[in-house]
Amino acid sequence: MPSSNPAFGRGFANAGNGGQYPGWGAQPQQYGAPTQYGAPTQYDPYAAPAPYAPPSTRYMTMDDVVTKTGLTFLVTVAAAAGVWALPGQTGWGLAIPAVLVGLVLGLVIAFKQIANPAATLAYAAVEGVFLGAISEAFHDYFGQGIVTQAVIGTFGVFAGMLVVYKTGAVRVTPKFTRWMVGAMVGVLVLMLANMLAGFFGVNLGLRDGGALAIVFSLVVIGVAAFSLLLDFDMADEAIRRGAPAKFAWYIAFGLLVTVVWLYLEILRLLSYFRE
Repeated sequence: MPSSNPAFGRGFANAGNGGQYPGWGAQPQQYGAPTQYGAPTQYDPYAAPAPYAPPSTRYMTMDDVVTKTGLTFLVTVAAAAGVWALPGQTGWGLAIPAVLVGLVLGLVIAFKQIANPAATLAYAAVEGVFLGAISEAFHDYFGQGIVTQAVIGTFGVFAGMLVVYKTGAVRVTPKFTRWMVGAMVGVLVLMLANMLAGFFGVNLGLRDGGALAIVFSLVVIGVAAFSLLLDFDMADEAIRRGAPAKFAWYIAFGLLVTVVWLYLEILRLLSYFRE
C-alpha cells in the first residue's frame, strides 16, 4: 500500500528496480518462474502514486477575504433592514440587548481568535439588529437623510483608506501599529471617562454636540479610518504566511467591527450638525 509520505511513496513505487508488488491475495511467484503470460514485469509510470500529495489544507486568498467579508456585511445589512421594517418603534427596544450580546460575542471571538462562519455571521446578525434599531432612532429624531449620509460617508472612507493602503501612501509599520494601538486605547479611555462622568452629572463636553464634541468625533473618525489600514495589513500578512482559508472569517469579523465603529461615529457627528 503506497504511503502518504511523498518520499516513502516514491520509494515504494520504485522498489525492486521498478517492480510492482502483487495484489492482495495474489499467489507469490516461484523463484525462476516466468511472469504471467511470459512478459517481464515493467515499471508503469502512470500506475505509480503521485510524487507529491495535494495539501490537505487550502490556503487563504484575497478572494476568500472579499467573499467572506461581503457575505458578513450582507447579513448585517439584512438584519438591520429587518429590524427597521418592524412596525412603529418596536425595534428601539432591541438596541440595548443587541449591543450587550454583541459586546460579549465580539470579545469572545477577538480574544480566542475564532475563525468560524457561524460565529462571524452570528455577530454580524446581532450587530445588524443594533444598527437597525439605532439608525431608526436617529432617523426619527434627527430627520430623513441622516442615515443615508452616514452610510455614504462610511463607505467613502472605507474606499479611500483602501486606496491609501494599496498605493502605499501610508505604510503599516511596527511603529505605525504602536501609534494606532495607543490612539485607540486613548479614545476608549476618554469615552469611558465621559460615560462615568455623565453618571455623576459632570459634563466633559465630549458628547454634548458642542465644538469640543465635534473635534472629538473628528478625531475618533480619523482613528477608526486609520484602523482600517491595520485590518487590510492583517489580511495581506495572513495570506503571505499561508493561513488556512477559514481564517478569512476572522478577517471579516475585524473589518466589520471597524466599519460599524466608523459608521456610528459618522452618524453621531452628523447629528451634531442637525442639532
